[in-house]
Amino acid sequence: MSKNERSPLLIGLTEQRRNDKQRRKPDLRIRRTRSLLSNALVALMQEKSIDKITVQEVLDRATVGRSTFYLHYRCKDDLFLCVLEDGLEMWSTALLRKQEKSYRVAPVAEFFMHVGDAKKLYRALVDSGRIHAFFELAQGYFARGIARRLKDMGLKNLVQSELDARSHALAGNLLSLLKWHDQGCAHRSCSRRCHRSRPARHHGQQCSTGTDGHRYEFSARRVG
Repeated sequence: MSKNERSPLLIGLTEQRRNDKQRRKPDLRIRRTRSLLSNALVALMQEKSIDKITVQEVLDRATVGRSTFYLHYRCKDDLFLCVLEDGLEMWSTALLRKQEKSYRVAPVAEFFMHVGDAKKLYRALVDSGRIHAFFELAQGYFARGIARRLKDMGLKNLVQSELDARSHALAGNLLSLLKWHDQGCAHRSCSRRCHRSRPARHHGQQCSTGTDGHRYEFSARRVG
């Protein structure tokens, strides 16, 4: 896959998976099987390029049969998209599920700590060119989660177009912060400080002020 273009296959699979999610409510056994396959793919992606991973390697790592795999996924890319979507669904709705009472619109501190812990996986996405698919999906997921947060914070009277504009702008700010963080980490990889066993932690905030005067806070912890 080109590092600058998203595969038409991934585009089609994304739409198909969205439709499938609306029809299927997996039971415990199905969730367990999918978890085994997802964890196997994530583990393999930290060892080699996803383009070099075969479905058989995923099956061997997950101890799942081939027929079972194809009951749930169309191909390896379908499984990959499921991994991304499950993670984005979790993080984009984290504050809603916690029913947090604050002006935070996204769990930035927690999200960045997770990215820091999963930097091998993140780097695998970058190296394979699939980071673009991640950012495209993330924009939609976080925008929807932020829109719901804005409504819960009392901004229910906004017209849909303004709500969409605010939520997409704030989601874009979050993802820009992630890209900036990744670029900073890549730049610092030459420095010995990146190899210390207990790296220093830096704290910062990014806020966006809406036309209603509210300050929508991104409380971000940066590890570097």
